[in-house]
Amino acid sequence: MGQSVSRCGVSCVLAILVPLSLFAADTSAAMLYTNGSAWVNGAHVPNPTLAIFSGDLLQTRSDSVANINTAGSTITVLADSLVKFEGSSLRIEHGGATVSTARGVSATAGNVRVAPISNVWTEFNVTDVDGTVRIAARKGDLTISDGKETTTLAQGQETTRDEDSGNPKGSKKQKGTQGGANTGASGGLLNNPWAIGVGGAAVGGYVFVRWVLLPKEDAVSPYKP
Repeated sequence: MGQSVSRCGVSCVLAILVPLSLFAADTSAAMLYTNGSAWVNGAHVPNPTLAIFSGDLLQTRSDSVANINTAGSTITVLADSLVKFEGSSLRIEHGGATVSTARGVSATAGNVRVAPISNVWTEFNVTDVDGTVRIAARKGDLTISDGKETTTLAQGQETTRDEDSGNPKGSKKQKGTQGGANTGASGGLLNNPWAIGVGGAAVGGYVFVRWVLLPKEDAVSPYKP
């Protein structure tokens, strides 16, 4: 009974805090929305909405996806993926993600780092499966670097790299309709100082709820039995 009351209280707080937290300018915090089973730092996500922070490790199953929303950016973590959220960047350990950003959010897989060429609305896909990194520039141009050299991938182009060396495995012109994740919130409201202050307070309140009120609930991780 006590646990049910606690969960009810958490749900009420979430209903208030989630919309406000989207305006937070602190890129070290974000809101996670799951569709299917997911794990954060090896613990099963009990609710479809959760606050996550830089350094959190997110896992999805073969039948689930997740969205990470920050101010001016949306990251869709694909099915059967293991990624580390790093605030203004994403590290892909396995699987892939679609990044839609106006704030230069980058993605790294192995030694390969993919980033928008400028802070304009950019959408791209990065997947890392069996040591091969596949990159597609859906909207806007990208830079691809491996610590040795940096190249540019133009909008509408695709290429592959070896995750260890970063050497090209070939490139090709993208065919068919361009796609990607649903675009995230952007615009003047995200830059409004009042909205930033309210969003920061909301994220802070959620941290209290997550760690104080929410009962700990573990489950078997697909990557960490």
